[in-house]
Amino acid sequence: MVTKHKVGTREEWLAARVELLEGEKELTRRSDELARERQELPWVPVEEPYSFQTGDGPKTLAELFGGRSQLLVFHLMYGPDDEAACPGCSFMADHVDGAVSHLNNRDVTFVAASRAPLEKLDAYKRRMGWSLPWVSSHGTDFNLDFSLFTEEQRRTGMGYNFGSPRRAELNLKEEELHGLSAFALEDGVVYHTYSCYDRGTDVLHGTWQLLDRAPKGRGTVFENWPLRHDEY
Repeated sequence: MVTKHKVGTREEWLAARVELLEGEKELTRRSDELARERQELPWVPVEEPYSFQTGDGPKTLAELFGGRSQLLVFHLMYGPDDEAACPGCSFMADHVDGAVSHLNNRDVTFVAASRAPLEKLDAYKRRMGWSLPWVSSHGTDFNLDFSLFTEEQRRTGMGYNFGSPRRAELNLKEEELHGLSAFALEDGVVYHTYSCYDRGTDVLHGTWQLLDRAPKGRGTVFENWPLRHDEY
């Protein structure tokens, strides 16, 4: 059976590939610029200390830094009444689990935070075979606060991802939304420096990046949504 895809000579492929390379280089340069712009965002002092349940007992947000000056928190969707963590969030955790030691070496602490009680998180962590630090924000508004909701936006579901209307289309539960938040610690003061949500976390998934380079791509994401890695 002859492929329906466009077929060409090696010379035609090379010419098209060189043209594409220019676009890829421009994307890389723009990505570097955006990284610098993220670092120039104003820092916002975090006045609420919060309290997290960890394997070493209760810890404040400042104590989660663990002696480092930077903290990345993955808002992992696992509510108190859920039987398991979100498959998509589990997919992301698979990718970052092995990166924790590399981040630590760069003065960055990485933790996942969920609203489910610690015993649920520990059991699921064992099931998935992860080693990443995972803390419970059960009983606090931490995950909601750093989804940047106002009370009205929480009620209407229109505050996620800085007011993106796509939040309503996805029909996600208002209490559980995924994202990544960054914090800095200087002179005992915790600052919120950055957050991203939805497709903003796309680059954290190495599988999507590899599929984008495979012949047939990633396809329609929501029609090919990943399973937990022990469910294939």
